[in-house]
Amino acid sequence: MKSLPTPTSDLEVARNAAIQPIDDIAAKAGIPAAALEHYGRYKAKIDTAKLLPNPGKPAGKVVLVTAMSPTPAGEGKSTCTVGLADSLARSGRNVMIALREPSLGPILGMKGGATGGGYSQVLPMEDINLHFTGDFHAVTSANNALMALVDNHIYQGNQLNIDPRRITFKRVLDMNDRALREVVIGLGGPTQGTPRQDGFDITVASEIMAVFCLASDLQDLKHRLAKITFGYTFDRKPVTVGDLGVEGALTLLLRDAIKPNLVQSIAGTPALVHGGPFANIAHGCNSVIATSAARQLADIVVTEAGFGADLGAEKFMDIKARYADVAPAAVVIVATIRALKMHGGVAKTDLRKPDPAALESGVANLRRHVHNVEKFGITPVVAINRFATDPEEELDWLLEWCAAEGIEAAVADVWGQGGGGSGGDELAAKVLTALAGPQSFRHLYPLELSVEEKIRTIVQEIYGADGVDFSVPALRRLAEIEANGWGGLPVCMAKTQYSFSDDPAMLGAPKGFTVHVRDLITKTGAGFIVALTGTVMTMPGLPREPAAMRMDVDDDGGAVGLF
Repeated sequence: MKSLPTPTSDLEVARNAAIQPIDDIAAKAGIPAAALEHYGRYKAKIDTAKLLPNPGKPAGKVVLVTAMSPTPAGEGKSTCTVGLADSLARSGRNVMIALREPSLGPILGMKGGATGGGYSQVLPMEDINLHFTGDFHAVTSANNALMALVDNHIYQGNQLNIDPRRITFKRVLDMNDRALREVVIGLGGPTQGTPRQDGFDITVASEIMAVFCLASDLQDLKHRLAKITFGYTFDRKPVTVGDLGVEGALTLLLRDAIKPNLVQSIAGTPALVHGGPFANIAHGCNSVIATSAARQLADIVVTEAGFGADLGAEKFMDIKARYADVAPAAVVIVATIRALKMHGGVAKTDLRKPDPAALESGVANLRRHVHNVEKFGITPVVAINRFATDPEEELDWLLEWCAAEGIEAAVADVWGQGGGGSGGDELAAKVLTALAGPQSFRHLYPLELSVEEKIRTIVQEIYGADGVDFSVPALRRLAEIEANGWGGLPVCMAKTQYSFSDDPAMLGAPKGFTVHVRDLITKTGAGFIVALTGTVMTMPGLPREPAAMRMDVDDDGGAVGLF
Protein backbone atom coordinates (compact mmCIF):
# COMPACT_ATOMS: atom_id res chain seq x y z
CA MET A 1 0.00 0.00 0.00
CA LYS A 2 1.21 3.50 -0.81
CA SER A 3 2.63 5.33 2.20
CA LEU A 4 0.69 8.30 3.47
CA PRO A 5 2.39 11.71 3.60
CA THR A 6 4.00 12.51 6.94
CA PRO A 7 1.54 14.58 9.02
CA THR A 8 2.67 18.10 9.85
CA SER A 9 -0.07 18.50 12.46
CA ASP A 10 -3.14 16.59 13.62
CA LEU A 11 -5.31 19.57 12.74
CA GLU A 12 -4.03 19.67 9.16
CA VAL A 13 -4.66 15.93 8.70
CA ALA A 14 -8.18 16.28 10.09
CA ARG A 15 -8.98 19.18 7.78
CA ASN A 16 -7.73 17.34 4.71
CA ALA A 17 -9.60 14.13 5.52
CA ALA A 18 -12.57 13.09 3.41
CA ILE A 19 -15.32 13.09 6.03
CA GLN A 20 -18.51 11.19 5.20
CA PRO A 21 -22.07 12.34 5.93
CA ILE A 22 -23.18 10.98 9.29
CA ASP A 23 -26.13 9.19 7.65
CA ASP A 24 -23.66 7.01 5.74
CA ILE A 25 -21.74 6.20 8.93
CA ALA A 26 -25.00 5.33 10.70
CA ALA A 27 -26.03 3.04 7.86
CA LYS A 28 -22.66 1.29 8.02
CA ALA A 29 -23.16 0.74 11.77
CA GLY A 30 -26.71 -0.57 11.33
CA ILE A 31 -28.33 2.44 13.02
CA PRO A 32 -31.79 3.19 11.57
CA ALA A 33 -32.57 6.73 10.41
CA ALA A 34 -35.32 7.00 13.02
CA ALA A 35 -32.71 6.74 15.79
CA LEU A 36 -30.60 9.64 14.48
CA GLU A 37 -30.83 13.17 15.86
CA HIS A 38 -28.61 15.31 13.63
CA TYR A 39 -26.20 17.95 14.90
CA GLY A 40 -25.14 19.18 11.48
CA ARG A 41 -23.91 16.94 8.64
CA TYR A 42 -21.15 15.08 10.46
CA LYS A 43 -22.37 14.28 13.97
CA ALA A 44 -25.58 13.00 15.50
CA LYS A 45 -27.04 11.75 18.73
CA ILE A 46 -28.44 8.22 18.90
CA ASP A 47 -31.75 7.41 20.54
CA THR A 48 -30.76 3.93 21.73
CA ALA A 49 -34.42 3.03 22.39
CA LYS A 50 -34.94 3.12 18.61
CA LEU A 51 -32.12 0.75 17.71
CA LEU A 52 -33.47 -2.33 15.97
CA PRO A 53 -33.29 -5.55 18.03
CA ASN A 54 -31.15 -8.36 16.64
CA PRO A 55 -31.88 -11.39 18.86
CA GLY A 56 -29.52 -13.70 16.97
CA LYS A 57 -26.48 -11.47 17.35
CA PRO A 58 -24.25 -11.97 20.43
CA ALA A 59 -23.06 -8.82 22.17
CA GLY A 60 -19.82 -7.49 20.73
CA LYS A 61 -16.55 -8.30 22.47
CA VAL A 62 -14.87 -5.40 24.29
CA VAL A 63 -11.21 -4.55 23.67
CA LEU A 64 -9.96 -2.23 26.42
CA VAL A 65 -7.01 0.01 25.52
CA THR A 66 -4.96 1.25 28.45
CA ALA A 67 -1.32 2.29 28.89
CA MET A 68 1.83 2.29 30.96
CA SER A 69 2.22 5.21 33.36
CA PRO A 70 1.95 8.34 31.19
CA THR A 71 4.60 11.03 30.90
CA PRO A 72 4.56 14.66 29.70
CA ALA A 73 5.99 13.33 26.42
CA GLY A 74 2.58 11.78 25.59
CA GLU A 75 1.89 8.13 24.81
CA GLY A 76 -0.92 8.32 22.22
CA LYS A 77 -3.44 5.99 23.84
CA SER A 78 -6.41 7.49 21.98
CA THR A 79 -4.42 7.36 18.75
CA CYS A 80 -3.79 3.65 19.28
CA THR A 81 -7.44 3.07 20.17
CA VAL A 82 -8.63 4.60 16.91
CA GLY A 83 -5.85 3.04 14.85
CA LEU A 84 -6.50 -0.42 16.25
CA ALA A 85 -10.23 -0.14 15.53
CA ASP A 86 -9.51 1.00 11.98
CA SER A 87 -7.11 -1.91 11.48
CA LEU A 88 -9.68 -4.41 12.77
CA ALA A 89 -12.25 -2.91 10.41
CA ARG A 90 -9.73 -3.11 7.58
CA SER A 91 -9.41 -6.84 8.27
CA GLY A 92 -13.14 -7.23 7.59
CA ARG A 93 -14.48 -7.16 11.16
CA ASN A 94 -17.60 -5.28 12.23
CA VAL A 95 -16.08 -2.73 14.61
CA MET A 96 -17.13 0.35 16.57
CA ILE A 97 -15.10 2.76 18.67
CA ALA A 98 -16.30 3.97 22.09
CA LEU A 99 -14.42 6.95 23.52
CA ARG A 100 -14.78 9.67 26.14
CA GLU A 101 -15.43 13.30 25.23
CA PRO A 102 -12.52 15.71 25.73
CA SER A 103 -12.65 18.31 28.50
CA LEU A 104 -11.87 21.95 27.72
CA GLY A 105 -9.72 22.16 30.86
CA PRO A 106 -6.81 20.05 29.59
CA ILE A 107 -7.41 21.08 25.97
CA LEU A 108 -6.66 24.71 26.88
CA GLY A 109 -4.15 23.59 29.49
CA MET A 110 -1.69 20.86 28.48
CA LYS A 111 -3.13 18.65 25.75
CA GLY A 112 -4.41 20.97 23.06
CA GLY A 113 -6.77 18.23 21.83
CA ALA A 114 -7.86 14.68 22.60
CA THR A 115 -9.33 12.93 19.58
CA GLY A 116 -6.37 10.78 18.59
CA GLY A 117 -3.67 11.95 16.24
CA GLY A 118 -2.13 11.76 12.78
CA TYR A 119 -4.15 9.41 10.56
CA SER A 120 -5.87 7.81 13.55
CA GLN A 121 -8.34 10.45 14.66
CA VAL A 122 -12.07 10.81 15.16
CA LEU A 123 -13.82 13.55 13.22
CA PRO A 124 -14.97 16.33 13.19
CA MET A 125 -11.94 16.97 15.34
CA GLU A 126 -12.51 20.69 15.95
CA ASP A 127 -16.13 20.21 17.04
CA ILE A 128 -15.38 17.28 19.35
CA ASN A 129 -12.54 19.14 21.06
CA LEU A 130 -14.58 22.28 21.62
CA HIS A 131 -18.30 22.33 22.50
CA PHE A 132 -19.37 19.21 20.53
CA THR A 133 -23.08 18.53 21.19
CA GLY A 134 -23.24 20.33 24.54
CA ASP A 135 -23.07 17.30 26.84
CA PHE A 136 -20.53 18.86 29.21
CA HIS A 137 -22.64 22.02 29.37
CA ALA A 138 -25.64 19.88 30.37
CA VAL A 139 -23.69 18.08 33.11
CA THR A 140 -22.32 21.42 34.37
CA SER A 141 -25.81 22.93 34.38
CA ALA A 142 -27.34 19.97 36.23
CA ASN A 143 -24.59 20.04 38.85
CA ASN A 144 -24.86 23.77 39.43
CA ALA A 145 -28.67 23.71 39.38
CA LEU A 146 -28.51 21.21 42.24
CA MET A 147 -26.28 23.50 44.27
CA ALA A 148 -28.46 26.55 43.55
CA LEU A 149 -31.47 24.56 44.75
CA VAL A 150 -29.62 23.41 47.88
CA ASP A 151 -28.59 26.94 48.84
CA ASN A 152 -32.07 28.23 48.07
CA HIS A 153 -33.57 25.52 50.29
CA ILE A 154 -31.37 26.67 53.18
CA TYR A 155 -32.27 30.33 52.53
CA GLN A 156 -36.02 29.59 52.38
CA GLY A 157 -36.21 27.98 55.82
CA ASN A 158 -34.14 24.79 55.62
CA GLN A 159 -36.88 22.23 56.28
CA LEU A 160 -34.38 19.39 55.74
CA ASN A 161 -32.18 20.76 58.55
CA ILE A 162 -29.11 20.85 56.25
CA ASP A 163 -25.92 21.90 58.00
CA PRO A 164 -24.25 24.50 55.72
CA ARG A 165 -20.88 23.50 57.19
CA ARG A 166 -21.28 19.90 56.05
CA ILE A 167 -22.24 20.27 52.40
CA THR A 168 -19.93 17.91 50.49
CA PHE A 169 -21.05 18.69 46.93
CA LYS A 170 -19.34 21.50 44.99
CA ARG A 171 -20.15 23.63 42.00
CA VAL A 172 -18.26 22.75 38.79
CA LEU A 173 -16.75 24.34 35.70
CA ASP A 174 -15.25 22.65 32.61
CA MET A 175 -12.02 24.56 32.99
CA ASN A 176 -8.73 24.32 34.86
CA ASP A 177 -9.08 27.19 37.35
CA ARG A 178 -7.13 26.81 40.58
CA ALA A 179 -8.46 30.16 41.91
CA LEU A 180 -11.90 28.56 42.35
CA ARG A 181 -10.80 25.58 44.45
CA GLU A 182 -11.84 27.32 47.66
CA VAL A 183 -14.38 30.18 47.70
CA VAL A 184 -16.86 31.79 50.08
CA ILE A 185 -20.43 32.34 48.91
CA GLY A 186 -23.48 34.16 50.29
CA LEU A 187 -21.67 37.35 51.25
CA GLY A 188 -23.42 40.71 51.13
CA GLY A 189 -26.13 40.47 53.75
CA PRO A 190 -29.19 38.34 54.56
CA THR A 191 -30.79 38.72 51.11
CA GLN A 192 -27.77 37.07 49.47
CA GLY A 193 -28.19 33.74 51.25
CA THR A 194 -26.28 31.95 53.97
CA PRO A 195 -22.52 32.59 53.91
CA ARG A 196 -20.54 29.39 53.75
CA GLN A 197 -17.28 27.99 52.46
CA ASP A 198 -17.66 26.40 49.02
CA GLY A 199 -15.50 25.51 46.02
CA PHE A 200 -15.43 24.32 42.44
CA ASP A 201 -14.41 21.00 40.93
CA ILE A 202 -13.78 20.50 37.23
CA THR A 203 -16.92 19.18 35.49
CA VAL A 204 -15.35 15.80 34.77
CA ALA A 205 -14.92 15.23 38.53
CA SER A 206 -18.61 15.88 39.23
CA GLU A 207 -20.60 12.96 40.61
CA ILE A 208 -23.24 13.86 38.05
CA MET A 209 -20.69 13.08 35.32
CA ALA A 210 -20.03 9.71 36.98
CA VAL A 211 -23.76 9.01 37.27
CA PHE A 212 -24.20 10.09 33.64
CA CYS A 213 -21.55 7.57 32.56
CA LEU A 214 -22.70 4.65 34.72
CA ALA A 215 -26.46 4.89 34.13
CA SER A 216 -27.95 2.18 31.91
CA ASP A 217 -30.88 4.30 30.66
CA LEU A 218 -32.91 7.42 31.45
CA GLN A 219 -34.79 5.84 34.35
CA ASP A 220 -31.59 4.49 35.89
CA LEU A 221 -30.10 7.98 35.50
CA LYS A 222 -33.01 9.47 37.47
CA HIS A 223 -32.73 6.75 40.12
CA ARG A 224 -28.98 7.33 40.54
CA LEU A 225 -29.39 11.11 40.67
CA ALA A 226 -31.93 10.72 43.50
CA LYS A 227 -29.39 8.69 45.50
CA ILE A 228 -26.66 11.38 45.40
CA THR A 229 -25.66 12.54 48.89
CA PHE A 230 -24.83 16.26 48.78
CA GLY A 231 -24.42 16.94 52.49
CA TYR A 232 -25.46 16.20 56.07
CA THR A 233 -27.97 17.52 58.60
CA PHE A 234 -27.05 19.18 61.86
CA ASP A 235 -27.37 15.75 63.49
CA ARG A 236 -25.05 14.31 60.81
CA LYS A 237 -27.58 12.35 58.79
CA PRO A 238 -26.95 12.19 55.02
CA VAL A 239 -29.19 14.31 52.78
CA THR A 240 -29.85 13.20 49.19
CA VAL A 241 -31.15 14.71 45.97
CA GLY A 242 -34.23 12.55 46.48
CA ASP A 243 -34.80 14.17 49.89
CA LEU A 244 -34.71 17.55 48.17
CA GLY A 245 -37.06 16.24 45.46
CA VAL A 246 -35.19 17.65 42.45
CA GLU A 247 -34.03 14.48 40.65
CA GLY A 248 -36.72 15.05 38.01
CA ALA A 249 -35.42 18.53 37.18
CA LEU A 250 -31.84 17.27 36.94
CA THR A 251 -32.93 14.42 34.67
CA LEU A 252 -34.75 16.92 32.47
CA LEU A 253 -31.51 18.88 32.03
CA LEU A 254 -29.72 15.67 30.99
CA ARG A 255 -32.40 13.99 28.86
CA ASP A 256 -30.77 14.91 25.53
CA ALA A 257 -27.16 14.69 26.69
CA ILE A 258 -27.66 11.07 27.82
CA LYS A 259 -27.96 9.99 24.17
CA PRO A 260 -24.57 8.87 22.74
CA ASN A 261 -22.85 10.91 20.04
CA LEU A 262 -22.07 9.25 16.70
CA VAL A 263 -19.01 10.41 14.75
CA GLN A 264 -16.35 8.66 12.61
CA SER A 265 -12.65 7.99 12.30
CA ILE A 266 -10.64 9.25 9.35
CA ALA A 267 -10.94 5.73 7.91
CA GLY A 268 -14.73 5.82 8.32
CA THR A 269 -15.07 3.54 11.36
CA PRO A 270 -18.21 4.46 13.37
CA ALA A 271 -17.41 5.94 16.77
CA LEU A 272 -19.56 6.72 19.80
CA VAL A 273 -17.97 9.55 21.81
CA HIS A 274 -19.86 10.09 25.05
CA GLY A 275 -19.14 11.14 28.64
CA GLY A 276 -15.79 12.11 30.06
CA PRO A 277 -14.74 11.50 33.69
CA PHE A 278 -11.00 11.83 34.33
CA ALA A 279 -9.23 8.68 35.47
CA ASN A 280 -6.95 10.35 38.03
CA ILE A 281 -9.84 11.93 39.98
CA ALA A 282 -12.87 9.95 38.75
CA HIS A 283 -13.49 6.56 37.13
CA GLY A 284 -12.10 7.42 33.70
CA CYS A 285 -14.43 5.56 31.31
CA ASN A 286 -16.93 6.55 28.63
CA SER A 287 -20.64 5.98 29.21
CA VAL A 288 -22.16 2.57 29.81
CA ILE A 289 -24.97 3.54 27.42
CA ALA A 290 -22.50 4.17 24.58
CA THR A 291 -20.46 1.03 25.23
CA SER A 292 -23.60 -1.12 25.46
CA ALA A 293 -25.05 0.39 22.28
CA ALA A 294 -21.78 -0.29 20.47
CA ARG A 295 -21.87 -3.93 21.67
CA GLN A 296 -25.41 -4.22 20.35
CA LEU A 297 -24.35 -2.94 16.92
CA ALA A 298 -20.82 -4.30 16.39
CA ASP A 299 -18.93 -7.56 16.85
CA ILE A 300 -15.89 -5.82 18.36
CA VAL A 301 -15.94 -2.62 20.44
CA VAL A 302 -12.62 -0.85 20.99
CA THR A 303 -12.72 1.45 23.99
CA GLU A 304 -10.20 3.07 26.31
CA ALA A 305 -9.79 3.94 29.97
CA GLY A 306 -7.88 7.03 31.02
CA PHE A 307 -4.20 7.26 31.95
CA GLY A 308 -2.26 4.14 32.98
CA ALA A 309 -3.63 0.69 33.77
CA ASP A 310 -3.23 1.43 37.50
CA LEU A 311 -5.99 4.05 37.17
CA GLY A 312 -8.47 3.85 34.28
CA ALA A 313 -8.15 0.11 33.59
CA GLU A 314 -8.44 -0.86 37.25
CA LYS A 315 -11.55 1.31 37.54
CA PHE A 316 -13.01 -0.11 34.33
CA MET A 317 -12.64 -3.62 35.77
CA ASP A 318 -13.67 -2.92 39.35
CA ILE A 319 -16.34 -0.22 38.86
CA LYS A 320 -17.73 -0.07 35.31
CA ALA A 321 -17.64 -3.84 34.71
CA ARG A 322 -19.40 -4.41 38.05
CA TYR A 323 -22.33 -2.21 37.08
CA ALA A 324 -22.63 -3.21 33.42
CA ASP A 325 -22.01 -6.20 31.17
CA VAL A 326 -18.89 -4.70 29.60
CA ALA A 327 -16.03 -6.83 30.93
CA PRO A 328 -13.13 -6.79 28.43
CA ALA A 329 -12.32 -9.84 26.35
CA ALA A 330 -8.88 -8.41 25.54
CA VAL A 331 -6.67 -5.63 26.90
CA VAL A 332 -4.05 -3.60 25.03
CA ILE A 333 -1.34 -1.73 26.94
CA VAL A 334 0.13 1.19 25.00
CA ALA A 335 3.84 1.78 25.53
CA THR A 336 6.31 4.12 23.87
CA ILE A 337 10.07 4.21 23.65
CA ARG A 338 9.94 7.81 24.87
CA ALA A 339 7.92 7.01 28.01
CA LEU A 340 10.08 4.01 28.85
CA LYS A 341 13.21 6.15 28.67
CA MET A 342 11.63 8.83 30.85
CA HIS A 343 10.79 6.18 33.43
CA GLY A 344 14.42 5.13 33.12
CA GLY A 345 15.62 8.60 34.09
CA VAL A 346 15.96 10.51 30.79
CA ALA A 347 14.81 14.14 30.66
CA LYS A 348 12.10 15.06 28.17
CA THR A 349 14.56 17.23 26.22
CA ASP A 350 16.89 14.24 25.62
CA LEU A 351 14.37 11.62 24.50
CA ARG A 352 15.48 11.61 20.85
CA LYS A 353 18.94 10.39 21.78
CA PRO A 354 19.46 6.61 21.85
CA ASP A 355 19.79 5.41 25.45
CA PRO A 356 19.58 1.61 25.75
CA ALA A 357 20.41 1.69 29.47
CA ALA A 358 17.50 4.01 30.26
CA LEU A 359 15.18 1.90 28.11
CA GLU A 360 16.21 -1.23 29.96
CA SER A 361 15.63 0.50 33.30
CA GLY A 362 12.27 1.92 32.25
CA VAL A 363 10.67 -1.37 31.19
CA ALA A 364 10.10 -2.14 34.87
CA ASN A 365 7.09 0.20 34.65
CA LEU A 366 5.65 -1.69 31.70
CA ARG A 367 6.31 -5.06 33.34
CA ARG A 368 4.29 -4.07 36.42
CA HIS A 369 1.35 -2.90 34.29
CA VAL A 370 1.37 -6.18 32.37
CA HIS A 371 1.36 -8.23 35.58
CA ASN A 372 -1.39 -6.03 37.03
CA VAL A 373 -3.69 -6.68 34.07
CA GLU A 374 -3.02 -10.41 34.44
CA LYS A 375 -4.46 -10.19 37.98
CA PHE A 376 -7.86 -9.57 36.36
CA GLY A 377 -7.60 -12.86 34.47
CA ILE A 378 -6.59 -11.28 31.16
CA THR A 379 -3.26 -11.62 29.33
CA PRO A 380 -2.64 -8.24 27.65
CA VAL A 381 -1.13 -7.36 24.29
CA VAL A 382 1.45 -4.54 24.26
CA ALA A 383 1.12 -1.91 21.52
CA ILE A 384 4.41 -0.11 20.96
CA ASN A 385 3.19 3.21 19.62
CA ARG A 386 5.82 4.30 17.15
CA PHE A 387 7.03 7.88 17.01
CA ALA A 388 9.04 9.17 14.05
CA THR A 389 12.06 9.86 16.28
CA ASP A 390 12.24 6.34 17.75
CA PRO A 391 15.61 4.67 17.01
CA GLU A 392 15.08 1.42 15.11
CA GLU A 393 17.45 -0.48 17.37
CA GLU A 394 15.44 0.53 20.46
CA LEU A 395 12.18 -0.66 18.90
CA ASP A 396 13.86 -3.99 18.09
CA TRP A 397 15.23 -4.26 21.62
CA LEU A 398 11.79 -3.69 23.14
CA LEU A 399 10.20 -6.33 20.91
CA GLU A 400 12.91 -8.79 21.94
CA TRP A 401 12.40 -7.94 25.61
CA CYS A 402 8.66 -8.53 25.32
CA ALA A 403 9.26 -11.88 23.63
CA ALA A 404 11.68 -12.91 26.37
CA GLU A 405 9.08 -11.94 29.01
CA GLY A 406 6.39 -13.96 27.21
CA ILE A 407 4.46 -10.79 26.31
CA GLU A 408 2.68 -10.51 22.97
CA ALA A 409 3.68 -7.19 21.41
CA ALA A 410 3.61 -5.32 18.11
CA VAL A 411 4.88 -1.98 16.83
CA ALA A 412 1.96 0.20 15.74
CA ASP A 413 2.58 3.09 13.32
CA VAL A 414 -1.02 4.28 13.43
CA TRP A 415 -0.13 7.96 13.76
CA GLY A 416 1.98 8.03 10.63
CA GLN A 417 0.26 5.33 8.53
CA GLY A 418 -3.16 5.06 10.14
CA GLY A 419 -5.16 1.99 11.02
CA GLY A 420 -6.94 2.41 7.72
CA GLY A 421 -3.52 1.86 6.13
CA SER A 422 -1.19 -0.89 7.24
CA GLY A 423 0.11 0.77 10.40
CA GLY A 424 -1.88 -1.34 12.84
CA ASP A 425 -2.23 -4.64 10.99
CA GLU A 426 0.20 -6.63 13.16
CA LEU A 427 -1.34 -5.28 16.37
CA ALA A 428 -4.84 -6.10 15.10
CA ALA A 429 -3.78 -9.68 14.32
CA LYS A 430 -2.48 -10.17 17.86
CA VAL A 431 -5.65 -8.70 19.36
CA LEU A 432 -7.80 -11.05 17.25
CA THR A 433 -5.78 -13.98 18.57
CA ALA A 434 -6.35 -12.75 22.13
CA LEU A 435 -10.09 -12.38 21.48
CA ALA A 436 -10.26 -15.97 20.26
CA GLY A 437 -8.62 -17.29 23.44
CA PRO A 438 -10.34 -18.41 26.66
CA GLN A 439 -11.84 -15.72 28.91
CA SER A 440 -11.43 -15.76 32.70
CA PHE A 441 -12.16 -12.19 33.77
CA ARG A 442 -12.33 -11.48 37.50
CA HIS A 443 -12.46 -8.42 39.75
CA LEU A 444 -9.50 -7.51 41.93
CA TYR A 445 -11.45 -7.63 45.20
CA PRO A 446 -14.86 -8.74 46.50
CA LEU A 447 -17.29 -6.04 47.61
CA GLU A 448 -17.62 -7.77 50.97
CA LEU A 449 -14.20 -6.44 52.02
CA SER A 450 -14.22 -3.30 54.17
CA VAL A 451 -13.42 -0.03 52.41
CA GLU A 452 -10.07 0.06 54.21
CA GLU A 453 -9.19 -3.42 52.92
CA LYS A 454 -10.31 -2.58 49.38
CA ILE A 455 -8.00 0.43 49.37
CA ARG A 456 -5.18 -1.64 50.85
CA THR A 457 -5.69 -4.30 48.16
CA ILE A 458 -5.45 -1.77 45.32
CA VAL A 459 -2.45 -0.04 46.90
CA GLN A 460 -0.50 -3.24 47.46
CA GLU A 461 -1.59 -5.37 44.48
CA ILE A 462 -1.71 -2.67 41.76
CA TYR A 463 0.62 0.08 42.96
CA GLY A 464 3.20 -2.18 44.62
CA ALA A 465 3.21 -0.17 47.85
CA ASP A 466 4.06 -1.56 51.26
CA GLY A 467 0.86 -0.18 52.71
CA VAL A 468 -1.48 2.76 53.14
CA ASP A 469 -1.60 5.57 55.68
CA PHE A 470 -4.97 7.15 56.51
CA SER A 471 -5.12 10.73 57.80
CA VAL A 472 -7.28 11.53 60.83
CA PRO A 473 -10.06 12.98 58.60
CA ALA A 474 -9.91 9.85 56.42
CA LEU A 475 -10.27 7.62 59.47
CA ARG A 476 -13.35 9.60 60.51
CA ARG A 477 -14.78 9.14 57.01
CA LEU A 478 -14.19 5.39 57.20
CA ALA A 479 -16.25 5.27 60.40
CA GLU A 480 -19.01 7.37 58.79
CA ILE A 481 -19.07 5.12 55.74
CA GLU A 482 -19.59 2.02 57.84
CA ALA A 483 -22.18 3.74 60.05
CA ASN A 484 -24.19 4.81 56.99
CA GLY A 485 -24.10 1.35 55.41
CA TRP A 486 -21.94 2.33 52.44
CA GLY A 487 -19.13 -0.15 53.09
CA GLY A 488 -20.18 -2.44 50.24
CA LEU A 489 -19.31 0.07 47.50
CA PRO A 490 -16.24 -0.25 45.24
CA VAL A 491 -13.38 2.23 45.56
CA CYS A 492 -12.27 4.89 43.07
CA MET A 493 -8.71 6.00 43.80
CA ALA A 494 -7.84 9.65 43.11
CA LYS A 495 -4.10 9.58 42.49
CA THR A 496 -1.42 11.16 40.33
CA GLN A 497 -1.28 9.54 36.90
CA TYR A 498 2.49 9.86 36.58
CA SER A 499 3.52 7.32 39.19
CA PHE A 500 2.38 4.09 40.81
CA SER A 501 2.85 5.99 44.08
CA ASP A 502 1.09 9.19 45.18
CA ASP A 503 4.29 11.14 44.40
CA PRO A 504 4.41 12.18 40.70
CA ALA A 505 8.21 12.33 40.78
CA MET A 506 8.56 8.65 41.76
CA LEU A 507 8.83 7.12 38.28
CA GLY A 508 9.48 3.60 37.07
CA ALA A 509 8.26 0.78 39.31
CA PRO A 510 8.96 2.07 42.80
CA LYS A 511 9.07 -0.12 45.90
CA GLY A 512 9.13 0.50 49.64
CA PHE A 513 6.64 3.37 49.66
CA THR A 514 3.37 4.13 51.44
CA VAL A 515 0.29 5.68 49.82
CA HIS A 516 -1.28 8.48 51.87
CA VAL A 517 -5.08 8.77 51.85
CA ARG A 518 -5.99 12.26 53.03
CA ASP A 519 -9.78 12.03 52.70
CA LEU A 520 -12.70 9.96 51.38
CA ILE A 521 -15.79 11.11 49.50
CA THR A 522 -18.81 8.82 49.17
CA LYS A 523 -20.58 9.02 45.80
CA THR A 524 -23.85 7.28 46.65
CA GLY A 525 -25.42 8.04 43.26
CA ALA A 526 -22.47 6.84 41.20
CA GLY A 527 -22.03 3.93 43.59
CA PHE A 528 -18.37 4.23 44.62
CA ILE A 529 -16.14 5.82 47.24
CA VAL A 530 -13.39 8.22 46.14
CA ALA A 531 -10.12 7.99 48.08
CA LEU A 532 -8.11 11.21 47.73
CA THR A 533 -4.37 10.51 47.87
CA GLY A 534 -1.30 12.71 47.96
CA THR A 535 -1.86 16.18 46.55
CA VAL A 536 -4.13 15.26 43.62
CA MET A 537 -6.73 17.99 43.01
CA THR A 538 -10.33 17.70 41.80
CA MET A 539 -9.89 21.15 40.21
CA PRO A 540 -6.62 21.16 38.22
CA GLY A 541 -4.62 24.29 37.50
CA LEU A 542 -3.17 25.55 34.24
CA PRO A 543 0.54 25.04 33.44
CA ARG A 544 3.03 27.89 33.13
CA GLU A 545 2.49 28.00 29.36
CA PRO A 546 -1.08 26.84 28.64
CA ALA A 547 -1.86 25.30 25.25
CA ALA A 548 -4.35 28.17 24.87
CA MET A 549 -1.40 30.49 24.20
CA ARG A 550 -0.92 28.73 20.83
CA MET A 551 -4.58 28.86 19.81
CA ASP A 552 -6.34 31.29 17.50
CA VAL A 553 -8.72 31.45 14.54
CA ASP A 554 -7.79 32.21 10.95
CA ASP A 555 -9.57 34.73 8.73
CA ASP A 556 -12.20 32.12 7.84
CA GLY A 557 -12.92 31.24 11.46
CA GLY A 558 -10.99 27.97 11.38
CA ALA A 559 -9.12 26.77 14.44
CA VAL A 560 -5.39 27.39 14.78
CA GLY A 561 -3.15 25.57 17.23
CA LEU A 562 -5.70 22.97 18.25
CA PHE A 563 -3.20 20.12 18.59
